Amino acid sequence: MDFPRALRELRTRRHLSQLDLALRAGTTQRHLSFIESGRSVPGRNIVGRLAESMELPLRERNELLLAAGYAPAYPETSLDDPLLAPVRTAIDHILRGHLPYPALVVDRGGDLIAANAAFDLITEGVAPELVGPGTNIYRLALHPDGLAPRIRNLAEWARHILARLGHLEELRAELTEYVPELEPSAGLLGFAVPLHLRSSYGDLRLMTTVTTFATAVDVTLAELKLEAFLPADLATAEALSAGAGPPAPAAAGQAPGRSSA
Repeated sequence: MDFPRALRELRTRRHLSQLDLALRAGTTQRHLSFIESGRSVPGRNIVGRLAESMELPLRERNELLLAAGYAPAYPETSLDDPLLAPVRTAIDHILRGHLPYPALVVDRGGDLIAANAAFDLITEGVAPELVGPGTNIYRLALHPDGLAPRIRNLAEWARHILARLGHLEELRAELTEYVPELEPSAGLLGFAVPLHLRSSYGDLRLMTTVTTFATAVDVTLAELKLEAFLPADLATAEALSAGAGPPAPAAAGQAPGRSSA
């Protein structure tokens, strides 16, 4: 995609007028209009300011720079790289610190990077091919051989999951096939739905939180998400404490290493 078209689409997607974006980026509407029409070739600095003003994720900032003919500004480092060893150690520490409550780290596509030992209580009884580093947590949640048979509020939870997959169209289409037809919700909104899950320690009612590396300047790190489960009632807190084993290496039963943080 050429730069003028890419810029227009990104601006429109964020519901910004040319004037709004121009003011944010410290330029004029006329200049921005010339850039979007292809009548003016933007310098690297203005491309960077436009990307910053639209609050683009780092990956999209790199793509915008490439579309304008410039080199990417942000590296994309593999988690296997020795340079990120301190980050992997920090992730492991965070996951352990969340015990006895389940927590995991996923990439932009929802593929599992690492999880703590308490996550085993969530995944008990699921098909082995659906759990472990590299597997997809959204597929795990809704697949008939995954968590779906144990989720008491499957329709509501499925709506919550599917609403998060706007950037993963193929996966969303696949998962939609696994769940019952979703009627308009008459109760809680999708983003406020707790997970109601059967387990060997009784029913679990879990709230979720999502944490990102907000100040990361590496694409890989910026796209990681720490998803933590918290008890929504006293019975769940007691069940999670009862089900917690001794501290163990992260990554769904595997020590952090090549593919686990």
